[in-house]
Amino acid sequence: MQISETSLPGVVVIKPRVFDDPRGFFMETYRQNVLADAGIREMFVQDNHSRSSRGVLRGLHYQLRSPQAKLCRVVQGEVLDIAVDIRAGSPNFGKWVSVVLSGENHAQLYIPKGFAHGFVVRSETADFLYKCSDYFQANDDRGVLWNDPQIGIDWQTPGPILSDKDKRYLPLAQVAPEQLPRYQP
Repeated sequence: MQISETSLPGVVVIKPRVFDDPRGFFMETYRQNVLADAGIREMFVQDNHSRSSRGVLRGLHYQLRSPQAKLCRVVQGEVLDIAVDIRAGSPNFGKWVSVVLSGENHAQLYIPKGFAHGFVVRSETADFLYKCSDYFQANDDRGVLWNDPQIGIDWQTPGPILSDKDKRYLPLAQVAPEQLPRYQP
């Protein structure tokens, strides 16, 4: 596996070795000891799979009391995956990074606890898989407005398709500080 830092400390891109031959391909998509050597020591407890159509935007989501680190990949289609540092007191507060994940490039994105996460589908459909370090808690589900002008994410898509929930989130500057994770150097 090749592990590369992004512009946000802790958010990394993981590219597995892919063995192609006329029969198809093989790759390891998760190997705990290799990730641990790279500083990713999360124990993942939940796997999720979503299928979405072109233009669907999911995010920007986080949990406060049960924060989740995520290991994201796409097995079919293509998405623009986004991580935003929302940790109060972080030197990177409000900064974001984007990575294209696809069934073709096999790239994965590791997003640590304390970051909001979202993605938009760039292909006809996309199957998005992600491991979580804590369980989903409906009463802890939170988010930041996807098009917050102060964050300024370039989603690279006109008129995304959003859930009612995602349309109602507040811009980051309007989220009460006690409703945000804390930066811990």
